[in-house]
Amino acid sequence: MPFKLEMLRVFQTVAEKGSLAAAADSLHRTPSAVSMTLSQLTETVGAPLFETDRKNRLTPLGQLVLQECHRATDTFDRCTDAIHRHVLATAGTVRLAAVPSAAVSLLPLAIANFREQHADVRLEISDVDSAAVRRRIQTDEADIGIISSTPTATREDDVILTDSLGIVFARNGAIAEALRDPDRHPDWELLALEPLIANPLCRMVNHPLVESRLSICTLQARSTTVLLAYVQNCLGATVLPFNAITRGMTNVAFVQPENPPVHRVLRKIRQEDRPLSPVAAEFWKVL
Repeated sequence: MPFKLEMLRVFQTVAEKGSLAAAADSLHRTPSAVSMTLSQLTETVGAPLFETDRKNRLTPLGQLVLQECHRATDTFDRCTDAIHRHVLATAGTVRLAAVPSAAVSLLPLAIANFREQHADVRLEISDVDSAAVRRRIQTDEADIGIISSTPTATREDDVILTDSLGIVFARNGAIAEALRDPDRHPDWELLALEPLIANPLCRMVNHPLVESRLSICTLQARSTTVLLAYVQNCLGATVLPFNAITRGMTNVAFVQPENPPVHRVLRKIRQEDRPLSPVAAEFWKVL
């Protein structure tokens, strides 16, 4: 008998609930029907999946089958979700995962340009760090990703934007006071004057002072909005690109050190072995 998704769902529920009765209640089926489906799966596999008839302890093979069940059912659920999204938005859906600074500074213009021709396309945006963006692309939770990386680690045709990193600080803090001295040149040593608010971009700065401040840092955030709020409230300074600072932030300033200058690129990524949908391909071109 071939494997069927229903067999895997039933087995997964029994394994997680620990008994036929609890699984039957969760699946809204009779215990005898659940037992029959389990028997069919066991016959198909060709070896026992549970240690005892009580169904509360898996065999080593059963543990492996349970892992594969999660993969199979998760993949199926993502496929049905994609279909439902297309039903809800007849013109299609584009799922975007972007680092927070790109979500704030770059995506608004890209979305505005895209909507000039595709106003009826549904856009789903999530802002996460670069590692999470990559995971979402790999697990098909996003169609297009935007990540931060160093200029040497990118393919030129995938680069959307190159910008410089600098120190973002409060205008009434110690860094601002130091920079009022006309003999003080902007440098990364300024970060010694205030607590560092860490974020993933800090690790792109190849400077011993930044590395040492990261090792003792007690405050970290990933959202650009949160980072800027902390800086405005004089909780410390952080590292961001200039274009991450939004209008209306009267108590936030930016300085670009040159010892060394640090550049980052925003790069678009996708699953290389899977074609984009037509509308996602259009957004890729807009980027």
